[in-house]
Amino acid sequence: SRAHPHVHVLIAEDDPVTRLHLSAALTGLGYEVTVAPDGKEAWTRLQTVHIPMVVSDWSMPEMEGTELCRRVRARYSEQYIYFILITSEGGKRRHLEGMEAGADDFIAKPVDLEELHARLKVAERILGLRRHVRHLEGLLPICSYCKRIRDENDEWTSVEAYIEGRSKAQFSHGICPPCYTKYIEPQLKR
Repeated sequence: SRAHPHVHVLIAEDDPVTRLHLSAALTGLGYEVTVAPDGKEAWTRLQTVHIPMVVSDWSMPEMEGTELCRRVRARYSEQYIYFILITSEGGKRRHLEGMEAGADDFIAKPVDLEELHARLKVAERILGLRRHVRHLEGLLPICSYCKRIRDENDEWTSVEAYIEGRSKAQFSHGICPPCYTKYIEPQLKR
């Protein structure tokens, strides 16, 4: 399956053949692709435009992939960047070093395009979930009288409909003790 429209990926890769190969493949899959020949240029590009996914070679001149990842993690907190490191060496120690730098995922050289595409689809899902959670954590306008919530389309909807439409939560209705005392007991005494 193709990428969602306008999903932007930054490829940081010093080898021109690999860079061209990855760029052409991801463009063909529907991604918007920006390329950088090293970590330093990748960092410069990330200063000017938000790119939500980075696929970076580990070993590059000017700035290695792990340093690029550290800078991304130190600077960006609101808009998360999903970071995949390309490594020619595996092993627990190497992966731990990448994870400490803030990498989300790893892929081995030579890059298998089907595997990379699968990992990018995972990245899309995770970024989508982060956006969803951030929206739910945000300020929700609620009517002081009827308690309806104004959604992102400027429509007023019930709390139940709002939450059910954005999660797997379902509501079962009950009556809390204070409301039972205030509303139900007086009716029973009539």
